[in-house]
Amino acid sequence: MNTPAAVRIGIVTVSDRAAMGVYEDRGGPAIADWLARAVVSPVTLIRRVIPDGAASVAAALIQVIDVEGAELVLVTGGTGPSPRDETPEGVAQVITREYAGFGEEMRRASLTEVPTAILSRQTAGSRGKCLIITLPGKPAAIATCLNAVFAAVPYCLDLLGAGRIETNPEVIRAFRPKA
Repeated sequence: MNTPAAVRIGIVTVSDRAAMGVYEDRGGPAIADWLARAVVSPVTLIRRVIPDGAASVAAALIQVIDVEGAELVLVTGGTGPSPRDETPEGVAQVITREYAGFGEEMRRASLTEVPTAILSRQTAGSRGKCLIITLPGKPAAIATCLNAVFAAVPYCLDLLGAGRIETNPEVIRAFRPKA
């Protein structure tokens, strides 16, 4: 029996302070921990910690997707209203399609926990066969958002022609329409 190839997943933390080593990256490890519980198929993680800014986000995404072959990229941080929060602008520079429903659902889920979720600018889009999803920087908010949208991720990857991801139904039940 053939073993499926590991899906390459990029985890990009966007934070000036974490990139300088002033602040410990907690967002990237929170994503990796969530994926370790939720995804049962083989994956290879590609990790980056980069400074804030649209140019740094766009450059990191191009590197992780076009050069290193990521088929799913989860970006944490830089999605708020602060002047240095330019993650959505960087993502917009590299995607060919936007999937607004991801951001809408993440904000809806987050609003059940904090009223400031309306300030969040999460989004998603694709570049080739790669799905990019932006997430908040706080670990608890990351889990809330991934729990809200990840059921659609495996099927979206199928439609994009990316590798197949299977999930642990005790954590998240992937939805794929019946053939």
